[in-house]
Amino acid sequence: MVAELTVALDGMGGDFGPETVISGADIASVRHPDVRFLIFGDRAIVEPILLKHPRVAAASTFEHTDVSISMDDKPSQALRRGRRTSSMWKAIDAVKQGRAGVAVSAGNTGALMAMAKVILKTMPNVERPAIAALWPTLRGESVVLDVGATIGPHAFQLVQFAVMGEAYARVIFNIEKPTVGLLNIGQEEVKGTESVKLAAQMLRESSLPIIFHGFVEGDDLGKGTVDVVVTDGFTGNIALKTAEGTARQVGEYLSQAISRSFFAKIGYVFAQGAFKTLRAKMDPRASNGGVFLGLDGLVVKSHGGTDGIGYAAAIDVAIDVASANLLGKIRTDLDLLTGFRERFMAPGAEAGRKAADVTEPPEVALS
Repeated sequence: MVAELTVALDGMGGDFGPETVISGADIASVRHPDVRFLIFGDRAIVEPILLKHPRVAAASTFEHTDVSISMDDKPSQALRRGRRTSSMWKAIDAVKQGRAGVAVSAGNTGALMAMAKVILKTMPNVERPAIAALWPTLRGESVVLDVGATIGPHAFQLVQFAVMGEAYARVIFNIEKPTVGLLNIGQEEVKGTESVKLAAQMLRESSLPIIFHGFVEGDDLGKGTVDVVVTDGFTGNIALKTAEGTARQVGEYLSQAISRSFFAKIGYVFAQGAFKTLRAKMDPRASNGGVFLGLDGLVVKSHGGTDGIGYAAAIDVAIDVASANLLGKIRTDLDLLTGFRERFMAPGAEAGRKAADVTEPPEVALS
């Protein structure tokens, strides 16, 4: 239970818009009765839905906006069309103005990141933001970042991701010392890109208060080998979409196998409990909610195609990070990086290290 926290909601974001947003807020309000919502959207569409959810209506302030950002808008188009007028912009700006502690949107990821960067800016000591996702594992859950914000980060930016992801894991999992690993094509030190190898060396040789496990591979994501997996946005987004697709594929295989014969159906009746447990474990809605780390304000991205249950999970994440002062923890940890790169790259360091660490990477936000 959180006292006097307001969550700003982009009421028009996502594949299903206000129906999902209001339904999710209704579910979340049962778990968090002291939380208030600040909802932005088209009055003609949102208010009739609010009337069907009196609990949310009583806990909300609604503000009309004329513009909504579509799932197909490019970030540049969204900024031109939706600056200061769209439901997405208004929700993020509410955080900037101190009217809300966190914003949640199921809208276009690229547009959301672009607007969040323009409105909130990045924190000091952060060169590129990252999107941190919760990843179901055999041990429970892990944090994986980046899953879509920055392509080709250099070594020091991967170190920044590690610091921010470790702080997020402390908050969301309530553990004192999360373990951190760098995603790679093998565990040997000689494998991987120059940026990944240099980032690993930085983490090993630094005095940062991080438990660095070393390299982890693709199969370690599902095993839960570490609490935090650090990678670039390109690799992370592909891994995320692959995992989601695999979960749907396995679910379809099970459905086909069960319906194939009379005896299979009988077996399903006796194994219903096990199948329900499996279904719950594979349900992407339970892990919904990616946090934009590195911004000077809190924004949580819900999956655009989720339903009310999934959207409520994203609101849960938003409430957790806002109430636990995640921003303050990240700022404190990032202060430890002041002068870090300069010390590591002191005169005499290998020329290859420097070359691998000075190229400014491109940036992208993937939906």
